This record gives sequence, C-alpha cells and structure tokens, in this order.
Amino acid sequence: MPNTHSETDIWGLPDPVSQAAFYDSVPTKRLVAFIFDMIAIVILSALIVPLTAFTGIFFFPFLVTVMSFAYRVVTLANGSATLGMRLMGIEFRTAQGERFDLKYALIHTTLFTIWGIFFFAQVVSIVLMLTTARKQGLSDMLLGTAAINKPSFY
Repeated sequence: MPNTHSETDIWGLPDPVSQAAFYDSVPTKRLVAFIFDMIAIVILSALIVPLTAFTGIFFFPFLVTVMSFAYRVVTLANGSATLGMRLMGIEFRTAQGERFDLKYALIHTTLFTIWGIFFFAQVVSIVLMLTTARKQGLSDMLLGTAAINKPSFY
C-alpha cells in the first residue's frame, strides 16, 4: 500500500501550515530571549568572580562560556526553555512533540556552543531560522527539534 502521509504528518511538532501560530514571531522571540539570557549569564558570571579570589577576571570569557553552558543545560532540561525563552513564551520541542529532557538539553547546548565558536555556522543557523517553515536553526535541523510558541494548555 502506498504511503499517503506527507512529511508534516510524521512530525510530532505542530504543522507549520495548518498551525502556523505556533511559529509566529519565533525568530524575533529567540533573539530577545538570547539577549536576556546573555545578560543574566554575564551577571551570574560576575557574581562568581569573587568566589575565585578574583582570578576569574583573568579568564572571564571562559567563565562566561562555562556558565552559559550550565545555565542552558539546566534551564532547558527543567522546562524545555531558558529563562529568556520563558519570558518570551516559547519553548523547545522534540520531533515527537515532547519537551526537552537532559539528553536533548545537553546535545542542543553543545551544538549551540559549537556554532557560537564558528561565525559561519551561526550565520547559517540564523538564515535557517528566518527561512524554514518551522523556524528551525542549525541545531534544530540536525536534531529535528523546534522552538514554538508555548501552547496555552500548559
């Protein structure tokens, strides 16, 4: 019997055509969430500097990177969204439509960190968010995940 399912039928994510509201303004909300999260991460990192006997000043960019990784993994594993994403009303979902668990949080954050190191990969990710139906970045495309507007029934 021939397969009568379209690509959108096999996803657990909302359909970008019939349920487009789940993806409305997601790239803009992700940008605002990113800015909010970076401010929070820099503040948290600055608060840690005295605990390092102020030697953290000398490796502050590394401290911010480590803090960013920990912040993102913890917040994504415990709510499928960073604090900035929660403020903006968006969250990540897997290809099965489930919220992130620790495994997805670790993998997504690792990829996010790698893309942050390579400017070209970050540009590709941004272009994908602005042009794909599900507004997915590079990490999302690789993992089959997407950021969506948080459903109102949660």
